[in-house]
Amino acid sequence: MTDISANRAARKYPRHLQMARVLWAFATPLFRLSPRPLWGWRRWLLRRFGASVGAQAHIYPTVRITMPWNLTLGTECAVGDRAILYALGRIEIGTRATISQGAHLCAGTHDHRRADRPLLTPPIHIGPDSWVAAEAFIGSGVTVGQGAIVGARAVVMKSVPGGRTVVGNPARALSEC
Repeated sequence: MTDISANRAARKYPRHLQMARVLWAFATPLFRLSPRPLWGWRRWLLRRFGASVGAQAHIYPTVRITMPWNLTLGTECAVGDRAILYALGRIEIGTRATISQGAHLCAGTHDHRRADRPLLTPPIHIGPDSWVAAEAFIGSGVTVGQGAIVGARAVVMKSVPGGRTVVGNPARALSEC
C-alpha cells in the first residue's frame, strides 16, 4: 500500500536548493518572455543559475526547465519550442544535439517498490550529434548515444546505442518495426 503521508513529509531537497527553486521561479519570466533571437541572453541567464552552457547553444524561450543547475548543454546544441527539461537529476545534452519541439526529458522518478515512493534522480545523457524528435519522451537513467535518432513521439525507457534510430511506444530500433 502506498504511504502518501510519508512521501509528502519527506524532505527531498535541502533548504538552499528549495530557495534556488524559488529564485528560478521568479527569474523564469525573464527567460520565457525574451524574444526568440536572444539566444545569448538565455545562455547567460541559465549560467547564472548554475547550468553549463556551451557556445552557440540555441535554447528557445518556451522551453520549460525545472532546475537549471542540473543542466549541461553542449556547444551548438538546440532545444526547441515547448521542450520540457525536467532536470530533477542531471541532464546532459551533447554538442550539436537537437531536442525538438515538445520533447520531454524526465530526469526524475520514484521508487515504486517502496511504500513511501522516494524520489530517484538518475541522469539523462543525450550524445553529440543525436536528435530527439518532436514530442518524444526520454525517461530517467537513459543514454541516447552519439548520432542516434529518437523518432517523433517515441517513448524511450532504455538506453539507445550510438547511430541507432528508434521509434514507437515503447521505442524499438527502426529495423525491428
